[in-house]
Amino acid sequence: MSKQVIATNRKVRHDYEVLDTFEAGIVLTGSEVKSLRAKQLTLKDSYADIVRGELWLVNAHIAPYSYAREGGHDPERHRKLLVHRHELQRLVGKLAEQGLTLVPTQVYFSDGIAKVELALAKGRRRHDKRRELRDKEDRREMRRMRR
Repeated sequence: MSKQVIATNRKVRHDYEVLDTFEAGIVLTGSEVKSLRAKQLTLKDSYADIVRGELWLVNAHIAPYSYAREGGHDPERHRKLLVHRHELQRLVGKLAEQGLTLVPTQVYFSDGIAKVELALAKGRRRHDKRRELRDKEDRREMRRMRR
């Protein structure tokens, strides 16, 4: 199984405490697939939401494909995500907990099919981020001292 990464949301690990990750398929139009193959995707400020029993990717920007007919696609449209029903029911239960959100961490092609890796995450406060950076720097320093 080959995995070709298109975009990674690196700020997720900084801004959120990741509790769990899972994979979902994305419903795309033809021009969106062409743009993804050209790596024209931005995941900044994007998230996943459950609306009327369906999972949607919100605020993911896929740049318009320049050679598409009739203008192509809307770059900011909500895109439906495909997951198994039991996974969706589990997510509904987890999202009911206070402070949890679904954030895309990565978009990739897996055997030619566009997939998104979603993280069930809890937002970090500013002092938690500072503590995490301090701990990371301490771990780096300890590794340097051992060498």
